[in-house]
Amino acid sequence: MSASGYFDSPWPGEDGGPARLQTARSGQRLGLQAGERLRCVTRRTCLSTMTVLGAPGEVYLLTHSALRAQLGLPTTACVERVDPHSLRTLERSPRLAGGPMWPGGMALHRDGDLYVVYGRFAHRLDRRCQPLAQLALPQAQPYNGFVVLDNGLIVTKNLSATAPAVLSVIEPGTLRFAAAHTTCPEPSVARLSAIGNTVYVVGVRSIFRYHWDSQLQRLRGDDTWRLDYIGDSAQSHGWDAVLDGEHAWFMDNGRHNYRIRMVGAGCTPTPNQLIRVSLSDARDHQKCPISGLRGGSITNPPLVDRQRRLVLGYDSANRVLRAWRFDAATRHLSPVWTRQGWGCASHMLLYPDTGELVINDYRRWGEEVVVLAVESGQEMARVRTGGITQGVVFPSVGWERDFYWSSMGRVARVWVA
Repeated sequence: MSASGYFDSPWPGEDGGPARLQTARSGQRLGLQAGERLRCVTRRTCLSTMTVLGAPGEVYLLTHSALRAQLGLPTTACVERVDPHSLRTLERSPRLAGGPMWPGGMALHRDGDLYVVYGRFAHRLDRRCQPLAQLALPQAQPYNGFVVLDNGLIVTKNLSATAPAVLSVIEPGTLRFAAAHTTCPEPSVARLSAIGNTVYVVGVRSIFRYHWDSQLQRLRGDDTWRLDYIGDSAQSHGWDAVLDGEHAWFMDNGRHNYRIRMVGAGCTPTPNQLIRVSLSDARDHQKCPISGLRGGSITNPPLVDRQRRLVLGYDSANRVLRAWRFDAATRHLSPVWTRQGWGCASHMLLYPDTGELVINDYRRWGEEVVVLAVESGQEMARVRTGGITQGVVFPSVGWERDFYWSSMGRVARVWVA
């Protein structure tokens, strides 16, 4: 799927690209064999959000401060280029202006520079992590990440649970606003997704989209495509949507009280659901309970394996992970496997050639990172990465038979030994 606004690397932005497929490029694999296991090196961080890859050997880490937020003070972010094996800092940015705290976003643009959105600021940095430009964003709220459209424009929005969210379009390079700000019809907590030059927004009640109009030079709302996924139900808001080219997939009951773990953190009494909506006709949609247990909740997207027609959903609060096979002709979801007692909460990582799925499992008051066979749910290997925080942020592939795992207070490199 096209993501031509991004730098040509194996993992240039969060979730691997704006469609949030969380899928490695073809040809990359861990290739776990009998007798092999996972090993890891970890490093304490302030709060790590994600790693992205640049040119061969380049690994960039985004972190941010937290204590100042508890004191009511503005927080800041930092970008580091780290050693791809030891995670030692090679180059570091100065503290980047932020403001209100929320894990932000980072990507390598096709122009070769790094772009960061954190707090209520956007930043442009060179590959040595030195600032080139800064832009204050219009809302006095944290902005939770961004997408780069195929035309190269950057689209971001504020995280808003009450007032309508506002979309801002930014020119790369100059870091100026490329269009008037667009007010959404409702608040939105989830991160944006995109295909081509179309942006998808999961609001607190409905999912809707905007197309970039090159003639009018602005985002244009699509009045023909919108789904009210809440309706008259007692469900709470959805999180990030995965776009597989034909459907958008996301999960609801996103309201929770996460502090260090998602287990037991659900705030809505109902079970959470997996939701599908066709990109060609929003009337073609369905909802599927994940665990069926009360208090179900998540804070991240599902995963779609387009090659195997598999969809993975989870209930982090009740520790249930489930896979279905999707029949595109009948629109039927058939259960394939279920893992009970599985502490999954983070964004995932899929190697499509081998069907290896990287996922977290929170148990015994600590996080373990596990490789599963996506087709069967069979465990292939696991390693404990240290710390008591259950990760809810972004992993990335590595340059070898390895990957990087961020879990708030730590970052880890995990490799096959």
